[in-house]
Amino acid sequence: MFIFELVGSEQHPAYQQLSIENLDRQYSFLRSAVLASMALERPLLSVEAIKALNYHAISCLHSNAGQLRPCHVTVGNDYAPPPPWEVPARMEMFVDEVNRNWDATDPVYLAAFVLWKLNWIHPFINGNGRTARVTAYLVLCLKAGQWLPGETLLPELIRQNRDMYVQALKAADASLPTGQLDLTELHVLLTQLLSQQLPPEPNEVS
Repeated sequence: MFIFELVGSEQHPAYQQLSIENLDRQYSFLRSAVLASMALERPLLSVEAIKALNYHAISCLHSNAGQLRPCHVTVGNDYAPPPPWEVPARMEMFVDEVNRNWDATDPVYLAAFVLWKLNWIHPFINGNGRTARVTAYLVLCLKAGQWLPGETLLPELIRQNRDMYVQALKAADASLPTGQLDLTELHVLLTQLLSQQLPPEPNEVS
């Protein structure tokens, strides 16, 4: 059963309800993945972990949950993601790049790169934004060596600031023709939102 195929709209109450419940399951899996990685001392990213996060986001909402897309997709009116036959190799190269630069890269910059690159590849039929946001948070938690605390978590804060988020992604896209990826806007946004999420230090006056 795929609800979108039955109702034809993401605004249908049945779609909305399952989407909310899927998000709860996605966060539960995300936290479990962070804790398991810490216990195993394997704080690295994998294509399988990203697939699992997508599965929890769109299970029973759309077909191909947790699978790399087998078809073309469109994003708005001004961006065409890579064709489907390029996606598996691009995902492997992306994860390899993240892991090769794991220790030497600033955590927020690495999370910004993950957030941008997953949106750029757009590897799934649906739920790419949700998956990119929680994968970036996965990277931040693994780099920090803990499940980061806070009442409202970074992925939700990003969603709440959608206009700034989309603008930051577009700014990174616009830098590609120069040959030098510029993630400055996205890095600044994530830094600001993390400061909203994380509780102040015990000796810090809020």
